[in-house]
Amino acid sequence: MCGIAGEISFTHSVIDNKDSFLNMQKVLAPRGPDQNGMYIRDNVALIHSRLAIIDIENGIQPMTCKYGNKEYTIVYNGELYNTEEIRNELLLFGYNFSGHSDTEVILKSFVHWKEDCINKFNGIFAFAIWDNFEKRLFFARDRMGVKPFFYTRINNSFIFGSEIKALLNHKYVEPVINENSIAEIMFIGPGRTPGCGVFKDIYELKPACWGSYSKNGIRVRKYWTLKDREHKETFNETVEHVNYLVKDAITRQLISDVPVGTFLSGGLDSSIISSVANKSMLEKGLKLKTFSITYENNDKYFKSSKFQPNSDTEYIKKMVEYLSCEHHLITLNNQSLANALTDAVDARDLPGMADVDSSLLLFCKEIKKHCSVALSGECADEIFGGYPWFRDKKIRAINGFPWSQSTKYRKSFVRDDIKLQNHEEYILSRYKDSIINTSKNDGISPLESRMKEMMKLNIDWFMQTLLDRKDRMSMYSGLEVRVPFCDYRIAEYLYSVPWEYKEYNSYEKGLLREAMKDFLPDEVLWRKKSPYPKTHNPEYLKIVSNMLHEILCCSSSPILSFIKKSELEKLIHTEVNEPWYGQLMTTPQTIAYFVQINYWLKKYKIRII
Repeated sequence: MCGIAGEISFTHSVIDNKDSFLNMQKVLAPRGPDQNGMYIRDNVALIHSRLAIIDIENGIQPMTCKYGNKEYTIVYNGELYNTEEIRNELLLFGYNFSGHSDTEVILKSFVHWKEDCINKFNGIFAFAIWDNFEKRLFFARDRMGVKPFFYTRINNSFIFGSEIKALLNHKYVEPVINENSIAEIMFIGPGRTPGCGVFKDIYELKPACWGSYSKNGIRVRKYWTLKDREHKETFNETVEHVNYLVKDAITRQLISDVPVGTFLSGGLDSSIISSVANKSMLEKGLKLKTFSITYENNDKYFKSSKFQPNSDTEYIKKMVEYLSCEHHLITLNNQSLANALTDAVDARDLPGMADVDSSLLLFCKEIKKHCSVALSGECADEIFGGYPWFRDKKIRAINGFPWSQSTKYRKSFVRDDIKLQNHEEYILSRYKDSIINTSKNDGISPLESRMKEMMKLNIDWFMQTLLDRKDRMSMYSGLEVRVPFCDYRIAEYLYSVPWEYKEYNSYEKGLLREAMKDFLPDEVLWRKKSPYPKTHNPEYLKIVSNMLHEILCCSSSPILSFIKKSELEKLIHTEVNEPWYGQLMTTPQTIAYFVQINYWLKKYKIRII
């Protein structure tokens, strides 16, 4: 994986902005600590920081190829999982390759197929290609939105980067937020409206979109979407199909020229990935490295709940015994977890999922000591219907985002003199935009109709928050994390599978369990879903409460410019049952979220207009 950035202008030379480019490259260095490169011409600058995973010698970027009087240059962040198939196809058309990197395959695919090349790719990616003959920048993002691409248009320039911080380190771009930004933070956060960069005039290219920038301006097109179709396969045929897709996605994503490991929580998704990966590596005479996270004294303070009925510890042990893998258990203490809240903001460039972010950041930092690539189980819940709100009839019947029912609660923190769009309208309009674009076949039942809406809502919104988290927290330490369940073929296929198949045996993700039953011990296979592990130690609540209290003791704390001090004080002293964002963000995480907001405003020197 890597960090990319650049600037295109047709009204002035960009060469004079080299200091900005060096700053942009510097802040992206954690994403790509191995190599740096720049391509600068009169109209264009392309910037790259590389994490070398595939073809370490020949994959250096920016990469340029020439055909006659035409020249094309690429900067690319991501990984293709069907590189060899595309390379073989291009060889038949007479193209030659100097190495085996996927970067070269993407570049020459664009030379041959132009924007249609994007339909060939199976992978996670964000890239930009400068066509020096046409004087046009082509840029694209993967179907599921695993890799980021932010951009802005300012001073007759198009400026882009893998992370918001890259844009903010260009001399033209200021850290400014407005009423819409505050609404995003308070009503949607830690999620974001698709395409919104929260900062004023900063946008994100939406998943499954490509764009171009030329003298004619910017053009953006969507190249893929989930489409409903008649599902003709029997349940047994569906099981076989899912088995193939999941195994193929995992196996493809093991490709690497550097060591690969897997996350292992003891839950269904990471256990499936670890088991399939383990089998593949054993066949090559290799031993799989697996990684789990826990917290100081967590078993002592763990309390069973509707969302987390049991602790991960015993299931991790069962999987380690089952796999005979090289396992690493990483234990975090509560002070480190709280201290890393600020690092998590630095990584995300926004207030995020509090310790759900900071724990992953610390976890990835430790994994990086052992390998540079890891596979993780994100996205199975969105695609196979695993979250509690898929199965809760009361919640799924409500208009709005099922993971964020606390609209009134959220609004209660905003100062009365801050004039924002009505909070319920703000959320409902975004909800309806997703619902209205849900593909459905005619004549399907009300249940099937609603479950397709639920799947699209989760993929467009909740999944994107988790993918943001996964990318920023892992790349902060130069760790590439791949997400096999995010293979677009799995999403495409599962979208049309009937809900009764998905909840086979009255279990969440029952279809996935049945399809992969040969890869897991029964105790893990039929374990009730458990969310990402978080600390249950009351010491953490005490630490973050003290952090917020210190902020409130300072009258100049920037958070007080739009948040009520009285409500924050109440939050510190009152145990609130209202979750902020799904089951992962309860009172301790809500307090930590406000700590992150204050740090973000201060660290980024944000101006509110």
